[in-house]
Amino acid sequence: MAVAEGALPRDARALPGMLTGRLAALMFMQFFVWGSWQVTLGLVMQTRGIGSLIANAFSVGPIASIVGSFLIGMAAVRYLSPKVLMVVLHLVGGALLFYLPALLTPEGGDTFVLLLLVYSILYMPTVGLANTIALKSFGERVDRFPFVRAFGTIGWIASGLIIGWAGLSADPQIFRVAAVVSVALGLYSVTLPDVAPDAPRGGSVVREVLCVEAFGLMRQRSFLVFIACATLISIPLAMYYAYASAFIGTVGIENVGGTMSIGQMSELAFMFSMPFLYRRFGVKPLLLVGMAAWAVRYALFAIGDGGDSLWAVYLGVALHGVCYDFFFVAGAIYTGTIATPKGVNAQAQGMLTLFTYGVGMLLGSQIGGLLYAQLPATPTVADWQQMWWYPAAAALVIAILFQLTFKDETKGRMA
Repeated sequence: MAVAEGALPRDARALPGMLTGRLAALMFMQFFVWGSWQVTLGLVMQTRGIGSLIANAFSVGPIASIVGSFLIGMAAVRYLSPKVLMVVLHLVGGALLFYLPALLTPEGGDTFVLLLLVYSILYMPTVGLANTIALKSFGERVDRFPFVRAFGTIGWIASGLIIGWAGLSADPQIFRVAAVVSVALGLYSVTLPDVAPDAPRGGSVVREVLCVEAFGLMRQRSFLVFIACATLISIPLAMYYAYASAFIGTVGIENVGGTMSIGQMSELAFMFSMPFLYRRFGVKPLLLVGMAAWAVRYALFAIGDGGDSLWAVYLGVALHGVCYDFFFVAGAIYTGTIATPKGVNAQAQGMLTLFTYGVGMLLGSQIGGLLYAQLPATPTVADWQQMWWYPAAAALVIAILFQLTFKDETKGRMA
C-alpha cells in the first residue's frame, strides 16, 4: 500500500519536488531546441533565396517521425537506456545543427535539406524518450506529468521570444542557437534518472513498430472516421508550420518569432483545461471546434494584411491553442479511451502520430509546396492571401464530413 505523502519524512517529501524541477528543465530544453529553428525556418529559406525548397524542408519532419520515432524510439529503447540515447542523440544532433547555417544558400540548398533530414531522424525520437523518462521517473505519480510537459511549451515560447528579440527571425543563426541548447541538453541528460529500457510485451519488435494490434482498433467505425479526419486535418496544419512565418514577415511584422509564440501561449492556456472539457462535453464537440478553428484561422490569414486588417493575422496566430489542443490533445485522449481497454495504448498513440505528424503532414508539406510554387518569387501580401483560402476551404470540408459521419461511442468513459 502506498504511504500517504504527508506521512513521509521531510527529506523524502522534498525529493519529488526536486525530481519535478529536473524533469521540467529537461522538457524546457527539449522543446527550446525544436522551437528555435522550426518556427521561422520558412522565413529564413525565403530570405536566402531557397523558398522553393520549403516544402521539402518541412517534409523531413514527417519522414523522421515515421523512421526515427518508430525504429529508434520503439525498438532501440528496448535495449538501451533512454538516458543513454538522449545523451548520444542530442550531442550528435547538436554538432549537425552547428553546421547547417553554412548550407543555407542556393548552391547548398539540396544538401541542407538532406542534412536536416538526418538531424530530424536523430531528434524526433528524443521527444518520446523525454516523455518516457518523465513518466517512468514519476512511477504512480503520473499526475505530475502535465505540469512537467507544460514546461516544454514554455521552452518553445521562450525560444521564439529570444529569437525575435535578438533579431534572428530571418537569420540562419537560429540553428546555432538550437545547437548550443542541444549540446547543453546532451550533457544535462547524463544527470537524468536512469530508468530501465522497456521490457518486451511478448510480441516481436516488428509487430510493435508496425502497430499491428492498434490497427485492429479501426474495425470500430467511429475510430476509423477519427483517424481519417485526423490525417486530413494534418494537411492544412503542415501549411501553417511551413509558411506562416514567411507570410507574417511579408505583412510587415518584424518580430516574427515573438509573434508566433503567441500561438504557443494560447496552447498553454488551453492545455490544462482539456481533461475537464473532455469530461464535460465529450469528444465530438471538441474535435469539431478544433477543425472549424483551422478554417477560421486560414480565413483570417486570407483577409489579414499589413494595414487595418493586421489584427486578423494576430488573431489567426492566437487561435493556435484552439486549433491544436481541441483537436490533437483531445484526439490523444480519445485514442487512449478507445485503446486502453484493449491494452494497446502506446501502439495506438504511435499509430496516431504516424497518420498525423507522418502521413498527413508529409502530404501537407508537398501540397503546400505546389501552392507556393504558383506564387511569384517574392510574394506580396495579396499573393499570400489568395493561397490561404485553399487550406481554409479544405478544413471546412473536413469539419463538415466529420460532423456528418462521426458518432461518439465513448460517452461516459475517460482514459
